[in-house]
Amino acid sequence: MKFGPIPIEAAEGAVLAHATTAGERRFRKAHKLSAADVALLKASGVSRIVAAVLSADDLGEDAAARTIAESMVHRNIEANAAATGRVNLYARAAGIFTVNAAMIDAINAVDATITIATLAQHAPVENGQMVATVKIIPFAVASSLVDAVTKICGGGEIFAVNAYQPVRVGVIQTVLPGIKSSVLDKTLRVTEARLARSGGRLTTERRTPHEIEPVAEAAASLAADNDMVVIFGASAMSDFNDVVPAAIEKAGGTVIRAGMPVDPGNLLVLGTLAGKRVIGAPGCARSPKENGFDWVLDRLIAGLDVTAKDIAGMGVGGLLMEIPTRPQPREPLPAKAPLNVDIVLLAAGRSSRMGGPNKLMALFDGKPLVRRTVERALGSKSSGTIVVTGHQRERVHAALSGLELAFADNPDFAEGLSTSLKAGIARVGGDVAGAMIVLGDMPGVSSADLDRLIDAFRKAGGNSVVRASHDGRRGNPVLLPRSLFPAIAHLEGDTGARHLVEAGGLDVIDVEIGEGASVDVDTREALEDAGGVLQD
Repeated sequence: MKFGPIPIEAAEGAVLAHATTAGERRFRKAHKLSAADVALLKASGVSRIVAAVLSADDLGEDAAARTIAESMVHRNIEANAAATGRVNLYARAAGIFTVNAAMIDAINAVDATITIATLAQHAPVENGQMVATVKIIPFAVASSLVDAVTKICGGGEIFAVNAYQPVRVGVIQTVLPGIKSSVLDKTLRVTEARLARSGGRLTTERRTPHEIEPVAEAAASLAADNDMVVIFGASAMSDFNDVVPAAIEKAGGTVIRAGMPVDPGNLLVLGTLAGKRVIGAPGCARSPKENGFDWVLDRLIAGLDVTAKDIAGMGVGGLLMEIPTRPQPREPLPAKAPLNVDIVLLAAGRSSRMGGPNKLMALFDGKPLVRRTVERALGSKSSGTIVVTGHQRERVHAALSGLELAFADNPDFAEGLSTSLKAGIARVGGDVAGAMIVLGDMPGVSSADLDRLIDAFRKAGGNSVVRASHDGRRGNPVLLPRSLFPAIAHLEGDTGARHLVEAGGLDVIDVEIGEGASVDVDTREALEDAGGVLQD
């Protein structure tokens, strides 16, 4: 194959390297040019194109990919049609993926133009999941290279999905003084869920003392009626002659391996009894999170043998995610710092519906409303308070003298609410997880109300919008997670954050705080009803 610029007169049969336009006609990349295509391009003033010109012994990218895929031997896998030099292969059953790594390596070593990528060895897969892909890099490859690859593919099974079998599993849980029944019950539920994902079924449970004789008796009984036995010890294995491995041998079985180089999962025991597999589960298997028990259980349920050598080879990649709830984590857990929340208090408005006086200067119990609201913000669990000023800026500053807060001046306050939101959010600290938007004219909102919103935000992990409500109706304040801050910077006019909350796709948590969530003082009547006294 030759690749590069060629005169349009010599382009018939060539494969376009780039999309090309001729008048109203657009030729896509990899299009093979006909005589009519060449005439149209020439008439449109195209004199040269960049293209691939195939030799007589070349195979086009789709034909090459298809030929290679069709030469592969596999199980429970199906290939789709070739397109753009690629054939994807998909699982036709849920199970464990196995691959002949030597064959894959040999194919990828033939030539860089031909590539095969697969999932990792022993990866669990679902029905319909992609497991491998064949990709031809250029527009064509020499047929001799494809022949070399198909010869390798003829050497045996290249990969497979080993389908899960509907095995019957008996469970033994040993008991020591102090172990709670709730722990044992949860272990059963977790185990049933593990088996359900692969079609297995938990048939029987036995609870025995944590002693060799009763465990051996229960294991022998369950092995007779099930395909597999799983033993959860009340105490973790601390020696290779401990209760679980000793009980397997006492029952007439064999311990294949005690201990594995997978963490969590180190204390697993694997054995056989009456031709059935017995697993002494590590303590971490009481958790649904992935651990070494999953690796062994899934392979056995998929009909794969697991030997002592197999387990010994699981160390690379065997350092899994920590399970914090297990009795002895690898490292002490760092103390979690609480999620910081700043309060952005809006005090820039003109109080236009008051007909002149600034409502924020109205006295409540002899104190300006804006100072009373800010003091309640400062008395909350927030990490800081930012007051946005605009209208009568100096007067608001004076009313708040002596308080530890930050100011954000908004010279564009007359343009609407969005300008104040943007000014306030711009001052929020970089270590802050969320900002609570508090209106300066809500006399019924207390420090305790603000704390309820902050607590709900922290409990939700700092990723949700938290909104005050009254009798099921949304109100104010509203606490916004940091993920919404960039969108606030694009607000315009007299627009608040409501539509961002509704369109942002985030969870919204409504917190009932009572009447204070819906009482603001936009009019003289409302202010006086709330107990305020207007000042000139």
